[in-house]
Amino acid sequence: MSPPSSRRSLPGQRPGHGHFLGTYGLLALTVLLFLLFSVALPDTFPTRENVSSILSNQSIPAVLALGATITVASGKFDLSIGYGLGLAHVLVLYLIVEEGWPWPLACLVVVLGGTLAGAVNGVIVEFARIDSFIATLGTGSMMYAVTGWITDGGRIVPGPQGLPADFTGIYDAVFLGLPVPAFYVLGLVIVLWVVLERLPFGRYLYVIGSNPRAAEIIGIPTHRYCVYAFAASSTVVGFAGVLLAAQQQIGNPSVGLDYLLPAFVGALLGATAIKPGRANALGTLVAVAVLAVGLAGIGQLGAQFWATPLFNGATLLLAVGLAGYSARRRLRADAAVP
Repeated sequence: MSPPSSRRSLPGQRPGHGHFLGTYGLLALTVLLFLLFSVALPDTFPTRENVSSILSNQSIPAVLALGATITVASGKFDLSIGYGLGLAHVLVLYLIVEEGWPWPLACLVVVLGGTLAGAVNGVIVEFARIDSFIATLGTGSMMYAVTGWITDGGRIVPGPQGLPADFTGIYDAVFLGLPVPAFYVLGLVIVLWVVLERLPFGRYLYVIGSNPRAAEIIGIPTHRYCVYAFAASSTVVGFAGVLLAAQQQIGNPSVGLDYLLPAFVGALLGATAIKPGRANALGTLVAVAVLAVGLAGIGQLGAQFWATPLFNGATLLLAVGLAGYSARRRLRADAAVP
């Protein structure tokens, strides 16, 4: 991923149409898809109930994609996030149902555990010098083993009394007429936007992701900041696991892997919008919106079950291709400036 460009428009020069298309094209596509499905499905799609359903159902993929955005910004990929999500949601339910822990304490321990797991990933990648794909695939497999050990290969099912209402309410509640998880996503987007766009931490990550060698030369402690990136990403994954537990209310050891591909689709496709050429929180939010509207629309049109992985896979290929094209285009444009 490329760092923020230092290129500036000359006096009197206006950004070209390609600039606006690259920046806002994905947002325009979201609006276009919503309008098309609204015309095709006027009785079900453009309704408040459908919008609320989309916001609720896509909140966990959105949170996970935002977590993936942090490591993508540093030029790394954390393939353990799907396994981590599965472990986190199972562990929350295990502590509440099997061990009788108060649910706030269980949630806090799981989120902090996610931070620790991410830091371990970062140490392995940065200090053991193992490629992030290989390292996080290995640690992810170990997380999956721990998940199986906790559940003994089965499911964690609450007793007749069910789960605490306050715990399930962190997902089921409604605020200002909208599902509460939508506000979690919005809050996380704001936090990441500030951190990545306005604070030195984010700028350092972009430089590291663009050119780690140059980052070391100018004095950025690349190893430390990459460990921070992995830790921050896994903290978000732990929070997503808490939400998934409150949504599912049953511990399923294999459910986390279903979220891995959509998370990376959102993070990589988001790198082609708002700030083309680099991972950014607003772009990820727009990308998730495209996926959410598209999947909801084809689902209501009666698409078969295999349409969802087909849509996600095709969109991932498109995202990677567009991200690469956007980065090359930015490099060519910067090289052309005297």
